[in-house]
Amino acid sequence: MERRNFLRGAVIGTSAAVFGGTLMHGAAYAAPAQNGTSPYGGLLAADANGIMLPSGFTSRVIARSSQTVPGTSYTWHGAPDGGACFADGTGWIYVSNSELGTGGGASAVKFNSSGSVTGAYRILSNTRNNCAGGATPWNTWLSCEEVSRGYVYETDPWGAKAAVRRAAMGQFKHEAAAADPVRKVIYLTEDESDGCFYRFVPATWGNLSSGTLQVLVAGTGTSGSFTWANVPDPDGSPTYTRDQVSGAKIFNGGEGCHYATDTVWFTTKGDNRVWQLNLTNNTYELAYDDSLVTNGSAPLTGVDNVTGSSSGDLFVAEDGGNMEICIITPADVVAPFLRITGQSGSEITGPAFSPDGRRLYFSSQRGTSGSSSGGITYEVTGPFRTSA
Repeated sequence: MERRNFLRGAVIGTSAAVFGGTLMHGAAYAAPAQNGTSPYGGLLAADANGIMLPSGFTSRVIARSSQTVPGTSYTWHGAPDGGACFADGTGWIYVSNSELGTGGGASAVKFNSSGSVTGAYRILSNTRNNCAGGATPWNTWLSCEEVSRGYVYETDPWGAKAAVRRAAMGQFKHEAAAADPVRKVIYLTEDESDGCFYRFVPATWGNLSSGTLQVLVAGTGTSGSFTWANVPDPDGSPTYTRDQVSGAKIFNGGEGCHYATDTVWFTTKGDNRVWQLNLTNNTYELAYDDSLVTNGSAPLTGVDNVTGSSSGDLFVAEDGGNMEICIITPADVVAPFLRITGQSGSEITGPAFSPDGRRLYFSSQRGTSGSSSGGITYEVTGPFRTSA
């Protein structure tokens, strides 16, 4: 595979956590990633919270489903899923979806500059199976319904404005979203075994009330060039959006999605792959495939939510596997970053960095109980690197 330089992580914008205030440094890249030593070293014995971490890192529990968030009067939602952080003055907000089939929605936790919890509240209610989503450069959270002909809801992380259903973004089994401020589009994954990869082109950037839904068109290989085609009926009725365009590329169970500087990555759980779209030349390839790891056992299985750091590292959460968040570095090394022990009936969801990049938030959707009412939301603090 030809090597080339690129940036990956957070891009400049008003929400420093997702559209971070620091551009990532360039790094040589060749796909797919191979097993190797993590830049953070090996994992230590599990801490008091049951999390195995590298040296110098610590964890704490932020919230538990069905229980009051410490320091607030708000009861945390069940089945916590996709999440993101938003700068809030000298503090920040972490938003989290609820994948409950009834009620669903999303909640938020507010932190001050020292990381203490100062509030928690609901930002979306009465929806279904809100799985992943994505932040926008104008500081809203897109919460996606993972149901047939589901919707995307645009929400206010501060809870001051009512959530709005964005029907123009298409009705299908939504999973995740990632905003591209350069091309002024939103990328969307579809959690179907014969799903597609989409982008929404708003009529006006910053206003998602109208626009054009397009689907990626490409060959059947794992690399090549791609184009975009308009989806004739974004409401998916009577024909599902994934079946409307001849030549639309099929992806096996679209999950997390992350954009950074002319590149978008997304995961497919059906084949344990991380895909990479190179947007400057409209080509695609594999950033990771567990079946193509040739130097030992593949450390990353059950690929799901994904986020990036200012160093250019991707952090990919596992749905199952051995309950790890794995790192994929710009040097094409894949390795465990952390592991949750004693929760084999769960999955890791919602990884997102605080605006300063020093704290990583995520959830174990079903915790130790294996039930959606037993979810646990964590914070990990430590010396996250700022350059590769």
